[in-house]
Amino acid sequence: MATQTLDTKGMNCPLPILKTKKAIKGLSAGDTLEVLSTDPGSVKDFEAFCKSTGNKLMESSEDGGVFRYIIEKP
Repeated sequence: MATQTLDTKGMNCPLPILKTKKAIKGLSAGDTLEVLSTDPGSVKDFEAFCKSTGNKLMESSEDGGVFRYIIEKP
């Protein structure tokens, strides 16, 4: 279960990434953030974001147009 959930449904790039960046700052190492998004472009955005920031994309799924990401802070 994620430590925190961030709902960015209805927001378009770059808002989901910017809000995720801010939310992750408040987490402790090992905590996880669940991000919900409806932006299809967010799939590539979150992969790139995690690669460039060193955060771990633990899970990425889509259900009924809602994309769900679980990101772990190192």
